[in-house]
Amino acid sequence: MLKKAYVEITNRCNLRCSFCPGTKRVPRTMTPAEFDLVLERLTGQVEYVYLHVMGEPLSHPQLAELLALAAARERKVCITTNGTLLARQTETLLAARTLHKVSISLHSFEGNDGAQERERQYLEEVWSFAARAAAQGVIVALRLWNEGGAEMRNGVIEAFLHEKCPGEWPEPRGGSFRLRDNLYLERAKKFDWPDLSVSEQRDTGTCRALKDQLAVLSDGTVVPCCLDHEGDVPLGNLFSQELDEILRALPAQALLSGFAARKLTQPLCRRCGYADQSYFGYCFKKYYGKSPARMRQEQKEANA
Repeated sequence: MLKKAYVEITNRCNLRCSFCPGTKRVPRTMTPAEFDLVLERLTGQVEYVYLHVMGEPLSHPQLAELLALAAARERKVCITTNGTLLARQTETLLAARTLHKVSISLHSFEGNDGAQERERQYLEEVWSFAARAAAQGVIVALRLWNEGGAEMRNGVIEAFLHEKCPGEWPEPRGGSFRLRDNLYLERAKKFDWPDLSVSEQRDTGTCRALKDQLAVLSDGTVVPCCLDHEGDVPLGNLFSQELDEILRALPAQALLSGFAARKLTQPLCRRCGYADQSYFGYCFKKYYGKSPARMRQEQKEANA
């Protein structure tokens, strides 16, 4: 079973962040019927459904209906948002029975012109939601994934969070701080989105795509991961095919065989920083709390 499927319920966004590549695809919003079909075809195949790829999921005009459909199918839902629409969607989100996690990209706010003019209001709205959601048992991650990039406002943001969570913060674990129960501050390096217009970086490497995750774009196209923002590696379409059929087909199998042999068979993968071993190790440790070598050693000892 895959750990997660990223489902792009819309590729439209209300911001134009400086670090985000956006998409040249036709603007599209998934209908409730299409979303329900995607959920049906993911049943038994993935543990979590992440509403994320391109676009701002909270801008979907039928968000409450989509969350109700997910609840009806007992799908655990995680959402990644820029946070600007949280005040409008707070009650809808908190009423969602299967909402598991909300990740709020605080770094997205700085990436827009004129953001500082309403920075305090934005942070107060984010905090109001985050505090209520965490108290209700929803995991909330406040993200500053911009180290080495546009991070001029990080100090202001962290000072605001210190106001709300005074005292000495614990030591970070993999870049993440636990501020209170169910509420975290996550720091990470800025990364460059893979893009076919840039030069290839390497032809060897590996990835967890199709092992831990896949993504479904707003038109139903299945791609290996959430970084394929233009659908450059289409594997099939979940609106017209079962997921098993897509994963057994040659394009998906060729990709997996390449990863197993540490060969990057797709041009987009050869332009992706996550395929770099050192960056892969950094992300792996951040996610699992241990290095790949340490996990292999523990598995070896457990099987001895």
